[in-house]
Amino acid sequence: MSHSFNSHINNSGVKMAAEGEYESILCVKPDVNVYRIPPRASNRAYRAADWKLDAPDWSGRMRITAKGKVAYIKLEDKVSGELFAQAPVKEYPGIAVETVSDSSRYFVLRIQDDSGRSAFIGVGFGDRGDAFDFNVALQDHFKWVKQENELNKSAQLGDSGPKLDLGFKEGQTITLNIGQGKKRDKPRPQSSGGFGLLPPPPGGKIAPPPSTGSSNHNIVSQTGGTATGCLLELDSSNSNTMVQSNPSSDLWGDFSAPASSVPPPSRPQNSANWIQF
Repeated sequence: MSHSFNSHINNSGVKMAAEGEYESILCVKPDVNVYRIPPRASNRAYRAADWKLDAPDWSGRMRITAKGKVAYIKLEDKVSGELFAQAPVKEYPGIAVETVSDSSRYFVLRIQDDSGRSAFIGVGFGDRGDAFDFNVALQDHFKWVKQENELNKSAQLGDSGPKLDLGFKEGQTITLNIGQGKKRDKPRPQSSGGFGLLPPPPGGKIAPPPSTGSSNHNIVSQTGGTATGCLLELDSSNSNTMVQSNPSSDLWGDFSAPASSVPPPSRPQNSANWIQF
């Protein structure tokens, strides 16, 4: 490397940021070559074939660091770590780092010194994997920068930003599908008197209520030779016994006239024992 080029590169190094600022390391590559490149004659892309690739002007290591949203590509001595040149990168892709048209292992960096002067140099990696890592480290950093910018913009908008209206519009309704529960058993009806009726005897029929008569004692006969009677208790204070006027009819017949005005019927031959109340 010529003395003039070496002197120019050393003077282009940017001073380290003030102490106390946090600086993170994004990527480190131990072997990188630096080339002097001819001035750009037109807007056409850079070509690595125009450089003296077999005779690099400087070799050393590369460290990519980040301080805040700015990335720094540092070219340092392999042994002492002395800064050779530095390229601050505020956006990527951008003018600070450009690719070449004929290779994926070479890039053009814009280096700057503390006074703001800048120069363009070529850098190259011997391995395509190192060039890939270099590219990805810058992409990831500026992807994070983009997310930070969007978060800051949202925070600055605050309540002035558009709000999501979750209220109901006029005439708008909502339908809810709720599963039907099990039907409850209907309560059993009770009689108006406050007491329940006894179930009818097996095989028998209940006689309709009497249309006339207010006797306290009504007599019922039993059919064909049964020894026991079937009773229906209607009131705890008055014991009413119903008699079947015709043995051949239903078990429960119509009520007869008051017992005081009707002579006692003759006992049939096949009748059962009378039950007197």
